[in-house]
Amino acid sequence: MKGAESATEDELLAQAEASADREPAATPAPATLFRRFWLGDTVSQFGDRVTELALPLIAEFTLHADAAEVSVLAAVAWTPNLLGVFLGAWVDRRPRKRRLMIAADLTRAGVLLSLPVAAAFHAVTLGQLYLVALLCGAAAVLFNTSYPPFFAHLVPRSEYVSANSKLSATRSASFMGGPAVGGALIAATSASFAVVADSVSFLFSALTIRRVPVAEPPPDADAAEVSVARRAKEGIVYIARQPILRATLACASTVNFFTFVANTNLLILFATRALHLSSGAVGLALGLGASGALVGAVLAPKVVRAVGVGRGIAVGAVLFPAPVAIVAAAHGSVWLCAGALALAEFLGGMGVMMFDIPLNSLQTAVIHDGVRSRVSGAYATVNYGIRPLGALVGGALAGTIGVRPTLLIGAVGGAMSALWLLASPVLRIRSLDDSVR
Repeated sequence: MKGAESATEDELLAQAEASADREPAATPAPATLFRRFWLGDTVSQFGDRVTELALPLIAEFTLHADAAEVSVLAAVAWTPNLLGVFLGAWVDRRPRKRRLMIAADLTRAGVLLSLPVAAAFHAVTLGQLYLVALLCGAAAVLFNTSYPPFFAHLVPRSEYVSANSKLSATRSASFMGGPAVGGALIAATSASFAVVADSVSFLFSALTIRRVPVAEPPPDADAAEVSVARRAKEGIVYIARQPILRATLACASTVNFFTFVANTNLLILFATRALHLSSGAVGLALGLGASGALVGAVLAPKVVRAVGVGRGIAVGAVLFPAPVAIVAAAHGSVWLCAGALALAEFLGGMGVMMFDIPLNSLQTAVIHDGVRSRVSGAYATVNYGIRPLGALVGGALAGTIGVRPTLLIGAVGGAMSALWLLASPVLRIRSLDDSVR
């Protein structure tokens, strides 16, 4: 056809993208589409573990940062979540959430590549490290607020717990192998060059998501007329009026505050300076201990069936933060200290899976279509936005009373988060069907 022959490259690309976004006649089965997404997410999670180990090590060994500066690095990465309520409201107005997820992955891939480029010229600075953490954090918020509608229409409701368990299992596996791989990469090259692995993983994730067409519901008809500020307010009001979301947000934000008082960067600093563990030993201990998260991901559905969704969340709320006290109490030989770090990581990993899997599934079941992104953004603003405050408090406490007492405060305070669930309907919820009755 003559019209097709004269089409520009841009027009052909637009037609291809539009065709990909429409559900074709031979769309793969939902299970196949989920497996594609699961593969991309798995690769991305392994890359993330390398960066999580590399950034604080760059700050500590390359830039000689102190405890307060390392804690600021943890705070900066989570600061963009403070804008999650507005970004979620904006995302709700967008017709294609999948494209936003792809854009977020590509952004993080590009930003991380700036570190090895700067390192090649011996020009890495603490300011650049903070900027990389900030931009990657902002892209993560975009991805996470776009994800709930995508997941809700990718996975059947009856498979929410199972799908979250699978995603969490491979995330757990990344905590097992990721730190060890990261430690090996850092030892073989440097922390700045090791983050290339995470950049490549984001590229792979973007390409994979591109191959997962999902029939996303269109935005509300009045989306263009309603302001972002009003939609953001609606997300906040939705949570405030929903007793399940209200209680779980209070619990989760308390856990997040205290786990960031005893944040990972501070834990690594304590392990290297107070416990005298090498970066390789820290990576190995964290990798071995992360097997607890894999165990937790596998056991979480069984625990939910045995004790119910709500009580499963409560168990995780205590088991997740409390084991940090084991590291705080560690002393003696290098082997004992490394063992304490591995044990704490094992138990805490089990706890976070027991907490996250039923909680994420419950949220997906409770939140209605059309408001998922704005509610997710409002939830994240409090839940994740409190993390920078926790990290800054942790850094201030570490500088005044010492790192060891700060870790103990994080462990005890985090375990007390389960108290928020006692007066709520959450503990009475045994299955996801109970949450909508």
